[in-house]
Amino acid sequence: MTRGDDVTMKEQVVIVTGGAQGIGRAIVTAFAVTGARVIIADINEAAAAATAVAQRQATGQTIEAVPTDVTNVESVQAMTTQVIDRFGRIDVLVNNAGWDTFSLFLDTTPALWQKLVAINFHGVLNTCYTVLPQMVKQQSGCVVNIASDAGRGGSMGEAVYAGCKGAIIAFSKTIAREHGRDNIRVNVVSPGITNTAILHSFYETEQGGKVIDAITRAVPLGRRPGEPEEIAPAVLFLASEGARYITGQVLSVNGGLTMMG
Repeated sequence: MTRGDDVTMKEQVVIVTGGAQGIGRAIVTAFAVTGARVIIADINEAAAAATAVAQRQATGQTIEAVPTDVTNVESVQAMTTQVIDRFGRIDVLVNNAGWDTFSLFLDTTPALWQKLVAINFHGVLNTCYTVLPQMVKQQSGCVVNIASDAGRGGSMGEAVYAGCKGAIIAFSKTIAREHGRDNIRVNVVSPGITNTAILHSFYETEQGGKVIDAITRAVPLGRRPGEPEEIAPAVLFLASEGARYITGQVLSVNGGLTMMG
């Protein structure tokens, strides 16, 4: 799999939503190592700013934080305008922002559904709606959407989240078809169980903890969750020149937990 030290994306402009922590932070680091100019679009302004400073110091690259609420199209439009005004183009959009909580479907509420859909699906619609016109204008660009294997095979306690991630996969394939003629590629990285704050929050309930432990034991590679740094190389590859003839595809990174055709 592609690593930052064997890929050059010098001067390319990359937006990573939810880039302040977890998988997003690992993705930011992976792109920065290649020489890309990275924008962290995150609602957590303090965490995004801290990540930008830390990664600038570590890599010496241009990394900027732009406070962004992906559930609000006006906020996303403001971020997109700021990036275009600053850099003149957008080469890569990584839709990583997401959120979940463990709860069986009949224990959820419509208010929770709305929050899950707003963050996990509408967020992707909002960013693609505002960024794609710039990529069409350039006649170039790449979108990598972060889904989840919950959206490919279902996951107990994550019904609405899984539905959103399944929707992202279908949406991405459609956008890939619509914009191939514009030299825009759209692909999906689908992580399995991954060591993030969301995963840790599942242990707040006894049932959630039991489900995560059972899933972890079923992972062929190491009987462990993946690490964010193990997801990021897949994103980097799909955004790189090495994937120039790949679009509309879904790449699972899950330690072999699911092996889908």
